[in-house]
Parts: sequence; structure tokens; C-alpha cells
Amino acid sequence: MGKKLLIINGPNLNMLGIREPELYGKQDFAALCAFVREACDQAGAEATLYQSNHEGELVEIIQRAYGVYDGIVINPAAYTHTSVAILDALKAVAIPAVEVHLTDVQSREEFRRISYPGMACLKTFAGFGFDGYRLAVDYLMSYLKEEEKKKEEFV
Repeated sequence: MGKKLLIINGPNLNMLGIREPELYGKQDFAALCAFVREACDQAGAEATLYQSNHEGELVEIIQRAYGVYDGIVINPAAYTHTSVAILDALKAVAIPAVEVHLTDVQSREEFRRISYPGMACLKTFAGFGFDGYRLAVDYLMSYLKEEEKKKEEFV
């Protein structure tokens, strides 16, 4: 059976296609979800997608992932730059996580260059648009397979 991945999207991602299309593109959130599901299917992962505009809900979904999911792909969106709570939730569950951003946050406003949730992630993919999610899923699946091999070798 494939690995179970939780794909988390933060605030305003539900407004894709409407919100600043010059930055985020013209495809809507439904198109992103379809893209992510396809990327997960191709990687042999079972995906659960979640989006919220509320920080507390994102913290709760991360907490509920404990013991249920093998990995997390997270686009914390605006909470990237403000949420120690999301960072702490990721650290608490200790589920391997990869951060994604549609745009290259490092080349944008200075305040966007700090990622609190990213501090608990294995890697960040930023500036690749939808493809960043595929890169994150593939990276995470590769990481999980390597960790599984290490456990098997140890036993």
C-alpha cells in the first residue's frame, strides 16, 4: 500500500485564479487540487487535501495527522511569515514535511523571506508554481522510502 500524504494549503489559496493572477496564475484552486491528486497518484501516494483560511484549523489538522499520515506537504501561505503555532504543531507531530510556495518568496517583499513553518520542514520548493507540489511529493516519497530502507537494515 502507498504512503499517506496530507496536503495542506493555507489562507487565500482558495482564491487562486482571482487573486493576483500575474503572480499566482489564472488556474483556480480546483485545478491545483486536481494537479496535486494526479502527482500523488503518479508517485503511488494516497492524498488527503485540506485548505483553510484559519490558523487554528491548520494547527488542528496537523495535530490530527499524528499517527495517521506518513508525510505532509504544506503551503502555509501568509502564515509562513507569522505562525509559530504552525511551526510548533509540525514539530510536535514530527511527521516528515515539505514546504511549498507557488511564487519565489525569497525574491518578493523582505518580510516574506522568513518561514517559521519551514523551520520544521525537510525542504522548501518555491517559485515553481503548481510543479512545486509535484517536486515536494516526489521528494517526500523518496525520503520516506529511504527512511524505510534504513529501518529495514537496522532490524
